[in-house]
Amino acid sequence: MRELAAEHMTMVVVTHEMAFAREAASHVIFMADGNIVEENSPEEFFGSPREERTRMFLNNML
Repeated sequence: MRELAAEHMTMVVVTHEMAFAREAASHVIFMADGNIVEENSPEEFFGSPREERTRMFLNNML
């Protein structure tokens, strides 16, 4: 998958592997309870999430 990402292959990946998502994603969509909570670049998503639900998730996962 990393090779495909490096080749700019379009992929939709569902993962709880945050290190991989940060490294490989060009765009992050965070969902909870079937709803989109936050949509952002990896830099913004991991560096300064806008939503409290996102911050809670990242605090538990990282």
